[in-house]
Amino acid sequence: MNARSMSLWAALALLLGSAGASAQLKSASVRPSESFETLQKLAASGDASVQFDLGLQYAMGFIVPKNCALAMTWYRKAADQGNAAAQTELGATYAWKDIWSCNSALGIPRDNGEAAVWFRKAAEQGREDAQCFLGELYNDGDGLPRDYVQAALWFRKAAEQGSASAQWRLGWLYESGQGIPKDYTQAAVWYRKAAEQGFTEGQFYLGGLYHDGEGVPQDDAQAAFWWRKAAQVGLAAAQNNLGELYDYGHGVPQDYTQAATLYRKAAEQSDTAAQYNLGRAYFTGHGVPKDYGQAYFWLDIAATGKIEGSEQKDVEHDRDLAASHLSQANLTQLQKRARKWFEDHPVRP
Repeated sequence: MNARSMSLWAALALLLGSAGASAQLKSASVRPSESFETLQKLAASGDASVQFDLGLQYAMGFIVPKNCALAMTWYRKAADQGNAAAQTELGATYAWKDIWSCNSALGIPRDNGEAAVWFRKAAEQGREDAQCFLGELYNDGDGLPRDYVQAALWFRKAAEQGSASAQWRLGWLYESGQGIPKDYTQAAVWYRKAAEQGFTEGQFYLGGLYHDGEGVPQDDAQAAFWWRKAAQVGLAAAQNNLGELYDYGHGVPQDYTQAATLYRKAAEQSDTAAQYNLGRAYFTGHGVPKDYGQAYFWLDIAATGKIEGSEQKDVEHDRDLAASHLSQANLTQLQKRARKWFEDHPVRP
């Protein structure tokens, strides 16, 4: 088990869902007691905070018809006056992290270089979400030269202000030793801060440290505790890892049925390790009725996925072993079913 193996797509999607949404929602300072006409007058008079609020109203489209062009106009007026919330919104729009979808509505090309300009302006004013976004750009080398030292600097600033996303990312830099000295104890500290805020990746990675005994005492019961939290919100890697604990009775009572249930949830999300584990469960009859056809189906799908070196040979070996129990007609039908599965579950870039 790779205790912290999670697809890049899954990590990124969760990260954007959490950090991206917070950028806009934390920005909102709409004044319900003031009429829209009053907001327009105050914005026209040059009040930067009201200009931002007016832009946000046009972006949301709740009180007035959605108008992304006007939203961007008012954001820019406010941003040019130094309004950090508006600067963050502009950066989010250029980075395609705008939850109001103005980037797509206006056909704005993704431009992380321009996003970095605006995130930096807001980050230097202490804006937590902009600091985290700027750290991401340095970490990913997207729009800025990759620089883990700068990534750690900005993640730390945001993490110390309570950003769960930044706490998780800072924890990962400590675990991987990128930009800062490797320190599993510090990784655990920051993962825990994120995990206790309900941040899924923090829960998942903290569970990994407990499973491996890195930075914290080895404790599979604690690993199960944190992986369960991440699994309950649908993180496939956590579902698979928790399933393995049930499979082997580590940290939880051995329960093949529960293991198979968790493997299936993760397998249906295209988690290759879970597909392999579910195929093995069908082959052995652990937690599910023994079924060589189902075993072959899931092992064949897993074999097509990305698996590390020696494990790939294991998957192919087990798939071929399941195939030896099936007729050619069965195999042809199962292979056709597998192709249909891939059509319905396209691999994301």
